[in-house]
Amino acid sequence: MAFMPLVWIALLGLLGWAMLRLTRHHGGQERGPAVRETPEEILDRRFASGEIDAETYTDARERLAAHRGKSR
Repeated sequence: MAFMPLVWIALLGLLGWAMLRLTRHHGGQERGPAVRETPEEILDRRFASGEIDAETYTDARERLAAHRGKSR
């Protein structure tokens, strides 16, 4: 009977730990500071996944390179 408060504290602690663990993981990756993809990385990812064709990829790469050259 004297240990009952300790059991409840342990259960609540375990529940809190489990909830933190579940909310911190999303899709197998831990949530952290947002890492922004560069336009080139986005383009590469879209081409690799088949969202865009080779012609669109090449054209967009050339336009990105031209834009980068102007901004420097």
